Amino acid sequence: MRLELRVNGEIRSAEGLWSGESLLYVLRERLGLMGAKNACEQGECGSCSVLLDGELVCACLVPALQAQGREVLTVEGLAPQGLHPIQEAFLAAGAVQCGFCTPGLVMAAYDLLRRHPRPSEADVREALAGNLCRCTGYTKVVSAVLAAAEGAVP
Repeated sequence: MRLELRVNGEIRSAEGLWSGESLLYVLRERLGLMGAKNACEQGECGSCSVLLDGELVCACLVPALQAQGREVLTVEGLAPQGLHPIQEAFLAAGAVQCGFCTPGLVMAAYDLLRRHPRPSEADVREALAGNLCRCTGYTKVVSAVLAAAEGAVP
């Protein structure tokens, strides 16, 4: 089977898909986009978060063929020539430790800020609730998102 979709603004295709293949597998293994991480494969950790037609989804739960003709935005597409302000805020706040969960957290923050540009701390915590991190304790992550919302990124 053949899949054609728009990824980060560019039409991309993959050949030879099997019916049970996930969008996450296609992004990583067929298209070489390694930002979305493969962790729980059950939609519980948020490490594989991407936007599908503007909706935040866990790519591990989306059958790849359901993405046919649709638009996908990955962490690589946020700022193709450098870092997005949210990514800069994460670095400035010290919110990146091992980095495994960071792409999913960044995508969740991006989704929040495009829908709600001036979130409260409670809004940020709720938006990030679907993302697991074993290193940061979330305090610096929340601070980073609030700083990005305020445009307080150096």
